[in-house]
Amino acid sequence: MENMLDYYYKNPDYLINYSHTVSHEAQSFDFHLHNRYKIYFFISGNVDYFIERKMYRLKYGDMLIFNNQEIHKPSLLPGSPYERIIIHFDPSIPFMFGLHGRNLLDCFQNRPCGEGNKTGLNEFQIREVLSRLSSIETLDPDDESSKLLKLVRFIDILHFINQLFSDAKYMDDHQAIPEKLVPVFNCIEENLEKELSLATLEHKFYINRYHLCRLFKKSAGRSLHEYIIYKRISRSKKLLSEGKSVTEAGILSGFSDYSNFLRIFKRTVGLTPGQYRKMYRISPF
Repeated sequence: MENMLDYYYKNPDYLINYSHTVSHEAQSFDFHLHNRYKIYFFISGNVDYFIERKMYRLKYGDMLIFNNQEIHKPSLLPGSPYERIIIHFDPSIPFMFGLHGRNLLDCFQNRPCGEGNKTGLNEFQIREVLSRLSSIETLDPDDESSKLLKLVRFIDILHFINQLFSDAKYMDDHQAIPEKLVPVFNCIEENLEKELSLATLEHKFYINRYHLCRLFKKSAGRSLHEYIIYKRISRSKKLLSEGKSVTEAGILSGFSDYSNFLRIFKRTVGLTPGQYRKMYRISPF
Protein backbone atom coordinates (compact mmCIF):
# COMPACT_ATOMS: atom_id res chain seq x y z
CA MET A 1 0.00 0.00 0.00
CA GLU A 2 1.35 3.40 -0.94
CA ASN A 3 2.66 5.62 1.84
CA MET A 4 0.18 8.41 2.54
CA LEU A 5 2.73 11.18 2.33
CA ASP A 6 4.07 9.81 -0.95
CA TYR A 7 0.54 9.83 -2.34
CA TYR A 8 0.15 13.48 -1.31
CA TYR A 9 3.52 14.44 -2.85
CA LYS A 10 2.40 12.96 -6.18
CA ASN A 11 -0.95 14.81 -6.15
CA PRO A 12 -0.57 18.02 -4.11
CA ASP A 13 -2.35 20.32 -6.56
CA TYR A 14 -5.33 18.01 -6.90
CA LEU A 15 -5.69 17.23 -3.19
CA ILE A 16 -5.31 20.93 -2.32
CA ASN A 17 -5.97 23.22 -5.28
CA TYR A 18 -5.54 26.93 -4.49
CA SER A 19 -6.51 29.74 -6.86
CA HIS A 20 -6.67 33.54 -6.53
CA THR A 21 -8.54 34.88 -9.55
CA VAL A 22 -9.60 38.28 -10.88
CA SER A 23 -12.09 38.45 -13.76
CA HIS A 24 -12.43 41.78 -15.59
CA GLU A 25 -14.92 40.69 -18.23
CA ALA A 26 -18.48 39.44 -17.89
CA GLN A 27 -18.77 35.68 -17.45
CA SER A 28 -21.64 33.23 -17.42
CA PHE A 29 -21.44 30.32 -15.00
CA ASP A 30 -23.29 27.01 -15.06
CA PHE A 31 -24.37 25.22 -11.91
CA HIS A 32 -21.39 23.65 -10.11
CA LEU A 33 -21.28 20.25 -8.43
CA HIS A 34 -17.72 19.31 -7.49
CA ASN A 35 -16.18 16.02 -6.45
CA ARG A 36 -14.03 17.80 -3.89
CA TYR A 37 -15.01 20.21 -1.11
CA LYS A 38 -14.69 23.94 -1.68
CA ILE A 39 -13.69 27.02 0.35
CA TYR A 40 -14.55 30.37 -1.22
CA PHE A 41 -13.44 33.82 0.00
CA PHE A 42 -15.05 36.82 -1.71
CA ILE A 43 -12.97 39.95 -2.28
CA SER A 44 -14.74 42.16 -4.84
CA GLY A 45 -17.35 42.37 -7.58
CA ASN A 46 -21.11 42.61 -7.93
CA VAL A 47 -22.11 39.01 -7.32
CA ASP A 48 -25.25 37.12 -6.43
CA TYR A 49 -24.42 33.59 -5.34
CA PHE A 50 -26.98 30.80 -5.71
CA ILE A 51 -26.72 27.82 -3.34
CA GLU A 52 -29.28 25.02 -3.61
CA ARG A 53 -32.41 27.17 -3.32
CA LYS A 54 -31.03 30.41 -1.88
CA MET A 55 -29.46 33.50 -3.41
CA TYR A 56 -26.90 35.62 -1.52
CA ARG A 57 -25.66 39.10 -2.43
CA LEU A 58 -21.96 38.91 -1.52
CA LYS A 59 -19.88 41.56 0.18
CA TYR A 60 -16.17 41.83 0.95
CA GLY A 61 -15.11 39.27 3.52
CA ASP A 62 -17.90 36.77 2.94
CA MET A 63 -16.81 33.16 3.12
CA LEU A 64 -18.70 30.25 1.56
CA ILE A 65 -18.15 26.52 2.02
CA PHE A 66 -19.49 23.59 -0.02
CA ASN A 67 -19.38 19.84 0.24
CA ASN A 68 -19.49 17.69 -2.89
CA GLN A 69 -23.29 17.37 -2.99
CA GLU A 70 -24.29 21.07 -2.92
CA ILE A 71 -25.31 22.84 -6.13
CA HIS A 72 -24.07 26.42 -6.48
CA LYS A 73 -23.25 29.13 -9.02
CA PRO A 74 -22.32 32.81 -9.07
CA SER A 75 -24.20 35.38 -11.14
CA LEU A 76 -22.12 38.42 -12.08
CA LEU A 77 -23.68 41.86 -12.30
CA PRO A 78 -22.09 44.80 -14.17
CA GLY A 79 -19.61 46.81 -12.16
CA SER A 80 -16.25 46.12 -10.57
CA PRO A 81 -13.82 43.25 -11.30
CA TYR A 82 -14.74 39.91 -9.76
CA GLU A 83 -11.99 38.75 -7.37
CA ARG A 84 -12.08 35.65 -5.19
CA ILE A 85 -9.86 33.03 -3.56
CA ILE A 86 -10.93 29.41 -3.89
CA ILE A 87 -9.55 26.18 -2.46
CA HIS A 88 -10.81 22.84 -3.75
CA PHE A 89 -9.67 19.99 -1.56
CA ASP A 90 -10.10 16.26 -1.15
CA PRO A 91 -12.10 15.53 2.04
CA SER A 92 -9.93 12.50 2.76
CA ILE A 93 -6.98 14.76 3.69
CA PRO A 94 -7.67 14.95 7.46
CA PHE A 95 -8.00 11.16 7.62
CA MET A 96 -4.84 10.53 5.59
CA PHE A 97 -2.59 11.82 8.31
CA GLY A 98 -4.30 10.46 11.41
CA LEU A 99 -6.11 13.69 12.19
CA HIS A 100 -9.59 13.77 13.67
CA GLY A 101 -11.36 14.25 10.35
CA ARG A 102 -14.82 14.82 11.77
CA ASN A 103 -13.72 17.89 13.71
CA LEU A 104 -11.93 19.42 10.74
CA LEU A 105 -14.81 18.72 8.35
CA ASP A 106 -17.66 19.39 10.74
CA CYS A 107 -18.82 22.61 9.08
CA PHE A 108 -18.88 20.88 5.68
CA GLN A 109 -20.69 17.72 6.70
CA ASN A 110 -22.79 18.16 9.84
CA ARG A 111 -25.50 20.49 8.57
CA PRO A 112 -28.49 20.22 6.23
CA CYS A 113 -27.73 20.47 2.52
CA GLY A 114 -27.84 24.13 1.43
CA GLU A 115 -27.84 25.44 5.02
CA GLY A 116 -24.96 27.12 6.84
CA ASN A 117 -22.89 27.67 3.68
CA LYS A 118 -22.10 31.34 4.33
CA THR A 119 -20.59 33.43 7.06
CA GLY A 120 -19.59 37.10 7.05
CA LEU A 121 -16.32 38.01 8.73
CA ASN A 122 -15.39 41.01 10.87
CA GLU A 123 -12.20 42.98 10.21
CA PHE A 124 -10.06 40.89 12.56
CA GLN A 125 -11.32 37.63 11.06
CA ILE A 126 -10.74 38.90 7.51
CA ARG A 127 -7.12 39.74 8.37
CA GLU A 128 -6.63 36.31 9.93
CA VAL A 129 -8.13 34.49 6.94
CA LEU A 130 -6.16 36.52 4.38
CA SER A 131 -2.96 35.96 6.34
CA ARG A 132 -3.50 32.20 6.28
CA LEU A 133 -4.51 32.17 2.62
CA SER A 134 -1.51 34.26 1.58
CA SER A 135 0.77 31.81 3.42
CA ILE A 136 -0.19 29.26 0.76
CA GLU A 137 -0.23 31.70 -2.16
CA THR A 138 3.34 32.86 -1.52
CA LEU A 139 4.84 29.36 -1.50
CA ASP A 140 7.34 28.62 -4.27
CA PRO A 141 5.82 25.82 -6.39
CA ASP A 142 9.29 24.76 -7.57
CA ASP A 143 10.54 24.21 -4.02
CA GLU A 144 9.99 20.58 -2.96
CA SER A 145 9.60 21.60 0.69
CA SER A 146 6.64 23.81 -0.29
CA LYS A 147 4.48 20.73 -0.75
CA LEU A 148 4.70 19.83 2.92
CA LEU A 149 4.32 23.47 3.98
CA LYS A 150 1.20 23.72 1.83
CA LEU A 151 -0.33 20.73 3.61
CA VAL A 152 0.50 22.04 7.08
CA ARG A 153 -0.83 25.53 6.31
CA PHE A 154 -3.98 24.13 4.74
CA ILE A 155 -4.74 22.06 7.86
CA ASP A 156 -4.39 25.28 9.89
CA ILE A 157 -6.85 27.02 7.50
CA LEU A 158 -9.29 24.15 7.80
CA HIS A 159 -9.13 24.28 11.60
CA PHE A 160 -9.63 28.06 11.64
CA ILE A 161 -12.57 27.96 9.21
CA ASN A 162 -14.27 25.30 11.28
CA GLN A 163 -14.02 27.60 14.29
CA LEU A 164 -15.45 30.52 12.31
CA PHE A 165 -18.49 28.58 11.15
CA SER A 166 -18.99 26.97 14.55
CA ASP A 167 -19.04 30.39 16.23
CA ALA A 168 -21.23 31.98 13.55
CA LYS A 169 -23.83 29.20 13.38
CA TYR A 170 -26.17 29.70 10.41
CA MET A 171 -26.27 33.03 8.59
CA ASP A 172 -29.67 33.06 6.91
CA ASP A 173 -29.37 36.42 5.16
CA HIS A 174 -30.30 35.17 1.73
CA GLN A 175 -32.54 37.08 -0.63
CA ALA A 176 -36.12 35.87 -0.66
CA ILE A 177 -37.03 33.77 -3.67
CA PRO A 178 -40.41 34.39 -5.32
CA GLU A 179 -43.20 32.91 -3.23
CA LYS A 180 -44.46 30.87 -6.18
CA LEU A 181 -41.14 29.02 -6.38
CA VAL A 182 -41.00 27.89 -2.74
CA PRO A 183 -43.34 24.89 -3.18
CA VAL A 184 -41.66 24.08 -6.50
CA PHE A 185 -38.24 23.81 -4.83
CA ASN A 186 -39.79 21.68 -2.06
CA CYS A 187 -41.50 19.42 -4.58
CA ILE A 188 -38.28 18.86 -6.52
CA GLU A 189 -36.35 18.06 -3.33
CA GLU A 190 -38.95 15.56 -2.13
CA ASN A 191 -39.74 13.86 -5.45
CA LEU A 192 -36.50 13.49 -7.38
CA GLU A 193 -37.19 9.82 -8.09
CA LYS A 194 -40.57 10.68 -9.66
CA GLU A 195 -41.75 12.39 -12.83
CA LEU A 196 -40.79 16.09 -12.76
CA SER A 197 -41.61 17.25 -16.28
CA LEU A 198 -42.83 20.78 -16.94
CA ALA A 199 -46.27 19.36 -17.64
CA THR A 200 -46.30 17.66 -14.23
CA LEU A 201 -45.21 20.81 -12.39
CA GLU A 202 -47.64 22.97 -14.36
CA HIS A 203 -50.54 20.70 -13.42
CA LYS A 204 -49.49 20.38 -9.78
CA PHE A 205 -48.97 24.09 -9.08
CA TYR A 206 -51.34 25.67 -11.62
CA ILE A 207 -48.48 27.75 -13.04
CA ASN A 208 -48.06 28.15 -16.78
CA ARG A 209 -44.92 26.20 -17.70
CA TYR A 210 -43.40 29.06 -19.70
CA HIS A 211 -43.99 31.51 -16.87
CA LEU A 212 -42.49 29.02 -14.41
CA CYS A 213 -39.38 28.61 -16.55
CA ARG A 214 -38.90 32.38 -16.90
CA LEU A 215 -39.44 32.94 -13.17
CA PHE A 216 -36.99 30.20 -12.22
CA LYS A 217 -34.27 31.39 -14.59
CA LYS A 218 -34.65 34.96 -13.38
CA SER A 219 -34.25 33.79 -9.76
CA ALA A 220 -31.57 31.09 -10.12
CA GLY A 221 -29.77 32.27 -13.23
CA ARG A 222 -30.12 28.93 -15.03
CA SER A 223 -32.96 26.77 -16.29
CA LEU A 224 -35.33 24.69 -14.18
CA HIS A 225 -34.48 21.58 -16.22
CA GLU A 226 -30.76 22.04 -15.54
CA TYR A 227 -31.42 22.45 -11.81
CA ILE A 228 -33.41 19.20 -11.67
CA ILE A 229 -30.63 17.34 -13.51
CA TYR A 230 -28.03 18.61 -11.06
CA LYS A 231 -30.21 17.73 -8.06
CA ARG A 232 -30.57 14.20 -9.42
CA ILE A 233 -26.83 13.91 -9.99
CA SER A 234 -26.24 15.20 -6.46
CA ARG A 235 -28.52 12.53 -5.02
CA SER A 236 -26.92 9.79 -7.13
CA LYS A 237 -23.47 10.82 -5.84
CA LYS A 238 -24.74 10.50 -2.27
CA LEU A 239 -26.27 7.10 -2.94
CA LEU A 240 -23.14 5.81 -4.67
CA SER A 241 -20.96 6.97 -1.77
CA GLU A 242 -23.30 5.09 0.58
CA GLY A 243 -22.78 1.86 -1.35
CA LYS A 244 -25.80 1.69 -3.64
CA SER A 245 -25.23 0.00 -6.98
CA VAL A 246 -25.04 2.11 -10.13
CA THR A 247 -28.46 0.86 -11.22
CA GLU A 248 -30.04 1.60 -7.83
CA ALA A 249 -28.49 5.06 -7.64
CA GLY A 250 -29.82 5.95 -11.08
CA ILE A 251 -33.36 4.74 -10.44
CA LEU A 252 -33.61 6.27 -6.95
CA SER A 253 -32.40 9.60 -8.37
CA GLY A 254 -35.06 9.72 -11.07
CA PHE A 255 -33.12 8.45 -14.10
CA SER A 256 -35.42 5.92 -15.73
CA ASP A 257 -33.04 5.32 -18.64
CA TYR A 258 -29.79 3.64 -17.58
CA SER A 259 -27.71 4.74 -20.57
CA ASN A 260 -28.95 8.32 -20.16
CA PHE A 261 -27.91 8.24 -16.49
CA LEU A 262 -24.41 7.04 -17.40
CA ARG A 263 -24.03 9.71 -20.06
CA ILE A 264 -25.26 12.62 -17.93
CA PHE A 265 -23.30 11.51 -14.86
CA LYS A 266 -20.04 11.25 -16.81
CA ARG A 267 -20.63 14.62 -18.48
CA THR A 268 -21.43 16.35 -15.17
CA VAL A 269 -19.05 14.65 -12.75
CA GLY A 270 -16.17 13.72 -15.05
CA LEU A 271 -16.26 10.08 -13.92
CA THR A 272 -18.55 7.18 -14.64
CA PRO A 273 -20.90 6.25 -11.76
CA GLY A 274 -18.86 3.07 -11.23
CA GLN A 275 -15.60 5.03 -11.03
CA TYR A 276 -17.15 7.53 -8.64
CA ARG A 277 -18.52 4.76 -6.41
CA LYS A 278 -15.12 3.10 -6.18
CA MET A 279 -13.19 6.31 -5.63
CA TYR A 280 -15.45 7.94 -3.06
CA ARG A 281 -16.70 4.91 -1.18
CA ILE A 282 -13.42 3.06 -0.78
CA SER A 283 -10.51 5.19 0.37
CA PRO A 284 -7.08 4.23 -1.02
CA PHE A 285 -5.90 4.38 2.57
